Amino acid sequence: MRSYISILLITILFSTGCSKFLDRPQENNPPVTTVNYKDLSLMYQPVSGLYRTAASGTFAKWISVAIRSVRSDDIETGNDDAGQVAIHNFQSDVTVKSYWGINDMWISMYAVVLGANSALFELNEFAKNIPAGDADNTKLMARYQAEARFYRAMAQFWIGRTYGPTPILGLESNNPANLGGVSKSSLEDINKYVMAEMDYCIANLEDARPNAAVHVGGVTKYTALMLKAKAAMDLAGNNNGSPYWDIVLDCTNQIVNSHQFSLFDDYYQLFKKPGKLCNESIFELQYSDFGQGSGDIVTSGGANETWGNFYLFQAPENTYSPVISGPGWMVPTQKAFDFLKNRNDSVRLKTAIEYCGINGAPGTYKVTPAGDTISGNASRKKYFNGKAYFPTSQMTPGRIDFYGANNNVRIMRYAEVLLMNAEAKIRKGQSGDAQVNEVRKRAKLNPISNVTLPQLMDERHAELICEWWGERFNDLLRTDQAAAVLPGFVKGKSEYIPIPQAQEDINPKLKD
Repeated sequence: MRSYISILLITILFSTGCSKFLDRPQENNPPVTTVNYKDLSLMYQPVSGLYRTAASGTFAKWISVAIRSVRSDDIETGNDDAGQVAIHNFQSDVTVKSYWGINDMWISMYAVVLGANSALFELNEFAKNIPAGDADNTKLMARYQAEARFYRAMAQFWIGRTYGPTPILGLESNNPANLGGVSKSSLEDINKYVMAEMDYCIANLEDARPNAAVHVGGVTKYTALMLKAKAAMDLAGNNNGSPYWDIVLDCTNQIVNSHQFSLFDDYYQLFKKPGKLCNESIFELQYSDFGQGSGDIVTSGGANETWGNFYLFQAPENTYSPVISGPGWMVPTQKAFDFLKNRNDSVRLKTAIEYCGINGAPGTYKVTPAGDTISGNASRKKYFNGKAYFPTSQMTPGRIDFYGANNNVRIMRYAEVLLMNAEAKIRKGQSGDAQVNEVRKRAKLNPISNVTLPQLMDERHAELICEWWGERFNDLLRTDQAAAVLPGFVKGKSEYIPIPQAQEDINPKLKD
């Protein structure tokens, strides 16, 4: 069978309908292989497996994070990998199209889409056994389906942001008879699809903060509202008069007016263990070592392919300590440092950008306030990403073999909701001062009045700096600033990473 998804199948056989219940459940129980669809107590199992599929080596997979990060002016590669360097320099020739990393990212993201489709198929099998009039299980079924549909839409959203026009794969795509030659959808259609999916999710997910959800940390109504707002914001672009800004404002107003969210007091600790699933969290990938110094840990399946690679590959080349030590990739740029320094943004600067050695020179440097020592090997790198720094003082005793093993990965935060809300208001001629100043107050910055759009964009840049989901690059793209800010960027050519050559070779429709 020839289709562009056939490449995926090798990778995802373990996580689709060929293996019931997708990877390991959220509670870290063994997978179920024989399913009794009449046992409605098992209905959540396909969904919990999907959470694990998305978290374990997929959404936060180091190569995908690197590809998203290095397109901005905040992060550089920190290595001489030809593919990542080419992406950073906005090359789109064979070096990039044939680069294994963009094909791996394609496979990983579509694995979530197809995994969600498999979960939905299994949920439909359970649904056939819900008795007529069983309102409780009918409501649960709708919620479980909404969770799966959120993950499917989230993956499609990131695929579109990364590769541009790409196929939307619905439930029918998991049927082998329908795998051949799927055509691309426009980016506009992808974002409209995401918004429509979120309407279903908003109606059926829990009205709760994720840390107060029945399954703690699961996606809720507010996660879906934020994703819908993001898709609408991309559709609105730089057009102040776009009706999509009304949607951004409505979605973010609902989150703000729920009064369920608040900013975590300590910006520095937000990204470390104390900030796990705090009241600011709207969507984060969850991991745990279960408080054990040895033994069980949630991984992506291989001894060297733990989810902790998200942290490991951003750890500094530290000759002082074998614990906080890695290849030092995804390095904050001098431009990012200077941006925060010049605006006297000391809290965010200390949080986002840490030194290797003494101000980047050989020697030892004590990271404060955590107290770890970084030393010596700073021949190529002056900084490492402080938002990915996990102090040894917060590690589970004995669990030093998996750096960052008891921390989560933050993806959506209430601080960004406030700034999205402010941007929508400013673009509609309203005041966004209150929302901007709430975020600035946490960063110990003075309030500002009559906030302008450029000031708002600077605040977004500072608040989200050195995070991993492509927001800085996307902001430059949607405000038409990318060509002026990013060296090598060519408007009309550099917006998206090329679809992998391996995928085009299999499905010629991807070349259209």
